[in-house]
Amino acid sequence: MKSWLKRSSNSFENTEGQVAKKAKPEPSKFRLYLEEYVLIGFTSTSCIPPKALCFFCGEKLANSSMKPAHLQRHLKTKHGCHVGKPPDFFKRKLSEFRSSQDTMLKASTTSAKALEASYAVSLLVAKAKKPFTIAEDLLLPAAVVLAETMLDKNAAEKLKTVPLSNDTICRRVDKMGTDIVEQVVGKLSDSFSLQLDESTDVSGNAQLVAFVRYVDTDDIYEHILFCKSLEGKTTGEDIFNVVNAAFCESGLSWKSCSSICTDAAASMTGSAKGLIARIKKENPDVMWTHCVIHREALASKKMSPVLHDVLNSSIKVINFIKSRPLNARLFRRLCENMGAEHTQLLLHTEVRWLSRGRILNRLLELRSEVHTFLIEHRSPHATLFQDTDWLAKLCYLADIFSKLNELNMSLQGKDTSILNLYDKVGGFLKKTELWRMACEQEDFTCFPQLDDFLSSEDVDRAPVKLVIVGHLTKLIQDFHSYFPDMEEKSAQLDWVRNPFLLSEANRSKLPVTYQEKLLEVSSDRGLQMKFAMSTLSQFWVCVKQEHPDLGQKALEQLLPFASTYLCEASFSAMTVIKTKQRNRLCLEKSLITAIASLPPRMKKILSEAQAQVSH
Repeated sequence: MKSWLKRSSNSFENTEGQVAKKAKPEPSKFRLYLEEYVLIGFTSTSCIPPKALCFFCGEKLANSSMKPAHLQRHLKTKHGCHVGKPPDFFKRKLSEFRSSQDTMLKASTTSAKALEASYAVSLLVAKAKKPFTIAEDLLLPAAVVLAETMLDKNAAEKLKTVPLSNDTICRRVDKMGTDIVEQVVGKLSDSFSLQLDESTDVSGNAQLVAFVRYVDTDDIYEHILFCKSLEGKTTGEDIFNVVNAAFCESGLSWKSCSSICTDAAASMTGSAKGLIARIKKENPDVMWTHCVIHREALASKKMSPVLHDVLNSSIKVINFIKSRPLNARLFRRLCENMGAEHTQLLLHTEVRWLSRGRILNRLLELRSEVHTFLIEHRSPHATLFQDTDWLAKLCYLADIFSKLNELNMSLQGKDTSILNLYDKVGGFLKKTELWRMACEQEDFTCFPQLDDFLSSEDVDRAPVKLVIVGHLTKLIQDFHSYFPDMEEKSAQLDWVRNPFLLSEANRSKLPVTYQEKLLEVSSDRGLQMKFAMSTLSQFWVCVKQEHPDLGQKALEQLLPFASTYLCEASFSAMTVIKTKQRNRLCLEKSLITAIASLPPRMKKILSEAQAQVSH
């Protein structure tokens, strides 16, 4: 009975009714490894307590077996043929064991370097927007050949250990893209601005791209946030659901979104079911900005019926030559025989904003060759190039579209704000007023190709003048309709552009507290030197450190996106990344890694990857 009680006291019953023994405590004392055990044929492990490790079979013996008699017994029972070997034999075995350990250490180091090289090559492939198979099919074989030629075969063999298969590159790119998004989301704790646009990829899927702009410790930065596929329709409600799901996944709040920039599509601006209306339900204070580049394109699109007929006739001439391969080849040979600088015309594309100016300039440049070609092929369009009035209007269209293209190009780019884009649009409007007044006086020097043509040909200038003045007048009206009160809004932000050259009239429009801070800033010579050496956003981030309220108010004017240029540029990258041969590619992480200006945290990624390999 007593023995039964003793056994029951040394055990306990768990919640499931099973009896479990108490854990045996680890001994506080253990046997130490002695160097003379090498002569017997054993080394020790690095763990605590140490264990005896046999040279011959690699078996680990318990710490309690760390005795000469126990070790010799292992040799007799497991390796009887090695008992009684001289000490030199065991010294040689010890040397071989240590050599194997060094080899394992070098292999692990090589493996770490191969992993790092794999990630570095994956990043290069993603940045170059190339297929993932190029690393294994081209880059690695080329590197091996270079190493064998320039170095030796050992270096080439080491290169072959770098994992660069298609699936490996895909995993690496996904990992780096995820890390970039995590970095961006981590910086959006405060207010940020959002830029959205939607386009269709080569496989017919609608892709929604979003960029964010935020204030960091030293400047304002902008990065891609996501690229999501729209499975069904592209209505405002569908777009909002995708964006809201991405916000919830990243832990972002709509309250932190201060402004959003989109185009003026119905799905974006619908009063009831548009994206902006849906967002305002989540955050009534969000501010919407219509993309300045889209507004410029819409304002410059309209023209009089006369000029529209000239443009359509030009497109028909170009299509007659370009749309037929035989005609295109014959025209190229004709241009080569006539010594023309260019041998091809350019096709017109309605969705490309810069297309009209380029095609008309090329048509004017090759008008002699085009006229000859049309006569040879008995085209009815040949008479157009004998009509000086039609050619004069064509020259004007080429000139005005070139100027509109220059404006459009100046509005594109990264790190733009509503301030500098409004300045460029305002400058173009003032020049347009100047051109209109000059043309009313029959001074066409502002349009070089038209002026050269009128100087060299006998043309009645009166009807040409009426068409040009009418078009310029309509152009000015359209710009004012798409940019209402631009001058007034721009003047109200002069204190942000330059607080050191602010007039009393503009300063008085601000509250008294901000006027006081502005006076302090304008009197600070250190800030004045900072203003001369840094960008506008960097300057106001610096001012915010000394004058938080004034700096915050200025940054609120610089933070909103002024255009959807970043989205449009990402769509161009999308067409390169996702092709007909790669139409099943999961686009998001590839696009983010390819175009993100924020580099992935390689040290963090490599440490995590090595930890997974070790486990």
